[in-house]
Parts: sequence; C-alpha cells; structure tokens
Amino acid sequence: MINLTKKINRFYITLFIASLGGILFSLLGIPIPWLLGPMTAVLISSKSRGFQALWPRQIRDAGLVLLGYSIGLSLTKAAVVQIFGKLPIMLLLTIILIAFCAGIAFFVSKLSGIDYPTALTGSIPGGLSQMIIFAEEAKGIDLTVVTFLQVTRVIIIIFSVPFLISSPLFDHLSGKTTLDLAENTGLFFPNILLFVVICVIFAFIGKKLNFPTPFLLGPIVGTAILTISGFRGPELPTILLDLSQFMIGSHIGLMLKPEKLENKTKILSVAIVSGIVMVLGSLGMSMLLVHFYDITPSTSFLSLTPGGADQMAILAHEVQADLSMVAGFQLFRLLFIFFAVPPSLRWIFKKKLLKKPS
Repeated sequence: MINLTKKINRFYITLFIASLGGILFSLLGIPIPWLLGPMTAVLISSKSRGFQALWPRQIRDAGLVLLGYSIGLSLTKAAVVQIFGKLPIMLLLTIILIAFCAGIAFFVSKLSGIDYPTALTGSIPGGLSQMIIFAEEAKGIDLTVVTFLQVTRVIIIIFSVPFLISSPLFDHLSGKTTLDLAENTGLFFPNILLFVVICVIFAFIGKKLNFPTPFLLGPIVGTAILTISGFRGPELPTILLDLSQFMIGSHIGLMLKPEKLENKTKILSVAIVSGIVMVLGSLGMSMLLVHFYDITPSTSFLSLTPGGADQMAILAHEVQADLSMVAGFQLFRLLFIFFAVPPSLRWIFKKKLLKKPS
C-alpha cells in the first residue's frame, strides 16, 4: 500500500512538471509546445537526484491511439489512391535514405572508433524500437551505443525540425490537408463511439501481431477502413490533439537516458553531427519530391524526415501540411524498416561485416 501511494505521488509530481513544461513552451511560442515542453521538463527532472519520474506506458499508448485516429481520418479513398500512385517513389527515396545513412555510419565508425555494424544499426532512420530490439538479438553489436545513436538522432530531429518547418523557408499558406475540415460536420456523439471501439480493437490486434508502434498503426488502419467505407468520424478538438502530444512527449522525456553511455563526449559529438547531416540530407531529397510532384515543401520535408511517424504527424497538423501524404511516407518507411531491414542486416553482418580475419 505504501509503495502504491509512493508511485501515485511520483506520477502526480511528474504530471505537474510536464504540465509546467507545456505551459512554459506555449508562453515562449516554441513550436509543438505540448510535445517538446513536457519532454524537456520530464527529461530534466528525471535526472535530478532524489526524484524518480513516473509516466505509465499506457498513457503514452492512449496518446498514440488519439493521434492514430486523427491520421486515419485523413486517409480518405482519394488520399489512399494518391498514396498508392506514389509507392515507387516512396520505395526509391526510402532506399536512398537508408543508403545515405549507411554512408554516414561509415564516417561515424571511422571518427569514433565504433565498429561499423554498431554504427550502422544506430544510424538506420526510423524504427528506433525495432533497431534496439535487433541490436539486443544480434551478436557483436553494442546495444548502449546503438540506443544512444538512435535516441540522439530522434532528439535532434524533434527539436530542429519544428523550428525549420516553422521558418520562412517553408510556405504554409498553400499547404492543405486531405481531409477538408470545413466539410467534417459529423456530430462528436454518437459517431465517435464506433471509431473508439474500432481503434482499440485494431490497436490490440496490431500488438498481438507484433506490428511496429501498434497503438499508432492499428488505429490508423481501423479508422482509415471506416473512412474509406463511407463512415465520417468527427475531427478531434484541438485540446485533445494537444493532450495526445502531452501524453507522448512526457513518455519520450522519461525514456532518454544519456548518462548510461561511456565515452560520452566523443560519441555525442559524432552522433550530433550525423543527426544534423541526416536532417540536411532529408531536406535535400524533399526538394526533389517537390520538383516532381505537386506538393508543398512542408509536406515533402515532413514526409522524408527520418523521425517518428507520430512526431511528424503532429508537426503536419501544426503547419497544415498534407497529413495523409506525410503519414503515407512515414508509415511506408516504418514498415519497410520493420520487415526488410533487420533480415538484410543479419545477412550482411553474417556474410561480411562480422567475419574476423583468421
């Protein structure tokens, strides 16, 4: 009973700290304040001596369900047809991005002394949890370094991309979302009840099938099926979208543990540089996408940025980018990395990279 009371108190204190972070970032006008604010506040407080932050994973999962529903609403029949028409370019750009990151990993390995298999596993864009699980199972790969490289990349992207996308470099006035919000006149009740049931069912189906980020992917698929079938779900009010950011951001802040890494300065330096190069490389490729397709620069950049699908979707909401296109590219890369990359890395490491000279 005493332990339960302590846990509840730790949660309430963490909730208060995360709320302060969101309020402060909102007052300062920082992009996506209810994601970055709680994340930063919880990260700092969790490193303080004498206090253990607590943020149950179930709260993060609930935030992902809300976000997944919002993304699924944008996947109308017309949007899905448009996305399928771009599958070849999605595959090409995903392969180019992975190859680009493999090149970055080579330089990271040379400059830091990290073995190449570890550097490569730590540099694969997106699929953070999948790469960490792969590193746990593979022989000869330093799990701590992989985790640190992956988390550093995510931090750089989460903090830098919002400022880039909110800058004058990107024109948001011409941005559009596939879902016309003015036409979304469905009543919140009772329509939302059907979507809630479907989102929960598909989330647990995704978890049972070991899908990547099932509490995001499942609701996206379930909501998209209903939307394409002709059901109209109500758009979530802004306060619920902010709440989903808050629930996700607080969890991310708690998961970041840079203090566990050895040789922090050297590895941190190359990790930061490689993360910045990845962002710039994605920016360059996004210009190619703008050139060949009639989409806005913000939609293109968020589609190709090697961050999490949830964070990029939140940003797409904020800047009125084409949410369905951003989600389509991000989820395609996520699934490609989940199904194709780990088996490929196992084969490569087994045949070439992990062989030691006799």
